[in-house]
Amino acid sequence: MTSPILTPGSTLGIVGGGQLGRMIALAAANYGLIVHVFAPDADSPAFDVAAARTIAAYDDAAALKAFAESVDAVTYEFENIPRETAEILAAGAPLHPSAHALATTQDRLAEKTFINDLGIPTAPFRAVDSGDDLDRAIAAIGRPAVLKTRRFGYDGKGQRMIRAEGPVDRSSIMAEFGGAPLILEGFVPFEREVSVVAARSSDGSFAAFDLCENEHRDHILAVTRVPATGVAPETARSAIDIARRIAEALDYVGVLAVEMFLVREGGSERVVVNEIAPRVHNSGHWTIEGALTSQFAQHVRAVCGWPLGDASRTGGMAVEMHNLIGAEADGWAEILARPGAHLHLYGKGEARPGRKMGHVTRLIP
Repeated sequence: MTSPILTPGSTLGIVGGGQLGRMIALAAANYGLIVHVFAPDADSPAFDVAAARTIAAYDDAAALKAFAESVDAVTYEFENIPRETAEILAAGAPLHPSAHALATTQDRLAEKTFINDLGIPTAPFRAVDSGDDLDRAIAAIGRPAVLKTRRFGYDGKGQRMIRAEGPVDRSSIMAEFGGAPLILEGFVPFEREVSVVAARSSDGSFAAFDLCENEHRDHILAVTRVPATGVAPETARSAIDIARRIAEALDYVGVLAVEMFLVREGGSERVVVNEIAPRVHNSGHWTIEGALTSQFAQHVRAVCGWPLGDASRTGGMAVEMHNLIGAEADGWAEILARPGAHLHLYGKGEARPGRKMGHVTRLIP
């Protein structure tokens, strides 16, 4: 379906009702857009800030069709929706990012093959569908390595470390994953994790935020610092160029994040791509206060066919973003009392361990 340029007063549909959908909806409202959110859970945080809601399963074809026909364009806040869902939506309204971009990036084997075909480095990888496949993959890649589900899984879920020493009980390992298609990835001896959050519009315009440095705790993003410290300017430019090449090859429209490893070898440094997130990203939350155009506003601009905004940091200042995970959000009053702290809470109910409840950003002169 062709993609007309939306105007203020148009309706933007968002598939997914979590915090990312909530923040996209808030940015859209600032541009005078009406937001309609589709999600299966009645307590979805994005519903609180949307003009309309559809509560239905992601495989409810009739509900998806009615939703798509009620909006002027559709986007999504997470990549784990079935391709069939994306195709139903695309038949009723312009969908950004496309079903093709979604399908490429939601399967780790397809994604890494696509990246390597562009001449961009990733960890070595092999498909694993059986115990024999696992033996062959370990023989080819070596140990340590990481065994992951090809689809789904985030924040450390759906993966298992294959350590350098000790026996490999392939039967029990394969049983853990319940027959799901897997991928074995070689371990990358990285110094730190970095990411590029960038946007591309349908006319090919591209804008990237500064390279982010990401610190994870218990496999969950804890802190993002911008700009990434101690990284050579040419390395940062190379990382942004990689994001551009990926976006162009996918004919991507919207914001995406490319997660990378920073590797230092023999006095040189380079980046190796880990994963692509075809959506706004946790490591881009700092942009709400820390950039002249937030990642959420940038995404809205891109999917509506509007000019991309300036991705420069606000006043050229460094920025630090901390996720509030689980009970950390209970300290909201103390955070509000800190000079210069910008608090964002996501409207979630129960503060379970490992659940992202909000974030706080600080600009550093």
